Amino acid sequence: MPDTLPQTAASSLNSRWPESLRALRHRNYQLFFAGQLISLIGTWMDQVAEAWLVYRLTGSALLLGTVAFASQIPVFLLAPIGGALADRFDRRKILIFTQSSMMFLTFILAWVTLSHRVKIWQVVALAALTGVVNAIDLPARQAFVVDMVSRADLVNAIALNSSMFNGARVVGPALAGIVVAAIGEGWCFFANGVSFLAVIAGLAMMTIDRPRMAIEGSPLENIIEGFKFVGQSGPVRALMMLLGLVSFTAMPYAVLMPLFADKILHGGAQALGLLMGCSGVGALCGALTLAMRKSLKGLSLWVAVSCAGFGVALLVFSFSRTLWLSAVLLVPAGFCMMIQMASSNTLIQSMVPDRLRGRVMSVYAMTFMGMAPLGALLAGSLAHKLGAPMTVGIGGVVAMLGAAVFGSKLPAIRPAAREMIVAQQMAGGAPAQEMTGRVFTKTGDDPVLSDSGTQPVSSNL
Repeated sequence: MPDTLPQTAASSLNSRWPESLRALRHRNYQLFFAGQLISLIGTWMDQVAEAWLVYRLTGSALLLGTVAFASQIPVFLLAPIGGALADRFDRRKILIFTQSSMMFLTFILAWVTLSHRVKIWQVVALAALTGVVNAIDLPARQAFVVDMVSRADLVNAIALNSSMFNGARVVGPALAGIVVAAIGEGWCFFANGVSFLAVIAGLAMMTIDRPRMAIEGSPLENIIEGFKFVGQSGPVRALMMLLGLVSFTAMPYAVLMPLFADKILHGGAQALGLLMGCSGVGALCGALTLAMRKSLKGLSLWVAVSCAGFGVALLVFSFSRTLWLSAVLLVPAGFCMMIQMASSNTLIQSMVPDRLRGRVMSVYAMTFMGMAPLGALLAGSLAHKLGAPMTVGIGGVVAMLGAAVFGSKLPAIRPAAREMIVAQQMAGGAPAQEMTGRVFTKTGDDPVLSDSGTQPVSSNL
């Protein structure tokens, strides 16, 4: 569907969808949303089942961290290549290739598990290969959002992506806990493989009419250009650094959930599904909260506050020895983690030029997903020596300290963030009056979308 619609058609579509679901007025995004929702339920089933399989085979916290490291370290190492590809080639075709490749690898894991031939080295190897594919998939998928929706709906689309991700995070672990306890991990892997068909079909049915931008220079020069943009843009750099810190120290708590479920809370696979599901409920609520927002006002403050809240929730969780209390505490943990992640994603995507989007989002993937494996390896090692509760508690304290430092820098980075966001809105060819009546003004401490709709973007800047 074209991004610019005749006024009557646009009015009809807007009336059909609530404001919080406005990105779904685009047919391409509808197909993407439906396919990804099904696929992500399978992915979450796979992750929980894989963690339980590794724990059942080895009983080792260190190996739990090792498998997580193997699956995510390729993102840290190879995401810049994926970002350069996403800016040079058709993102839809890239995603069809990566999703098909991950489906193939998942079916291999299902086969070796169901045939009772699975060994820990096979799990590690398949996790590493999936990580290589993910390094290409993640930047393309993040940058593809702007190809499916208008710039005016970009913020809502990012929030809905997070809602979809965490809606699946609620359902997937719960299903995995039941399936693993009843018939084993292999069937979770098989279900995940089948679920990829939904997103591949959705991508194949799309019609993308946005022309690709010509990118000059060698691939290496393109990659360096993306890093330079992040390094020289104070607001983007600050958001990335906080994401990297939290990904390294706090988010690896999920890697240790099998230990909490079995050794500390004595609940087994079903307790693991409950814990992961409660974290997903909180994250879903956080994503839906963001989807209700109509502007960027105050979003940078949300990043700081939610990061601190995530740290507090993890610290308190580390002291709990009761299953129901631990499950309840993971709700605010998931809520705050999602608010920080999705708010950071939204702000970064609002500041980055379209021609650099894939490369900048590859750096985002490196800091958010790429730092996680290093953190998972560290968390597994610390848990082996200090215990899982102490490890999670330390991560919570570090997250709180990071939030305090980021919050102290907000007054200095807000003006630059405001200028970058306004520049990209104007470069996108969407004058203020065309963006559903909302214009950028300078009336607040953060970039603001004002509902006045009566003056041009540049008048107050």
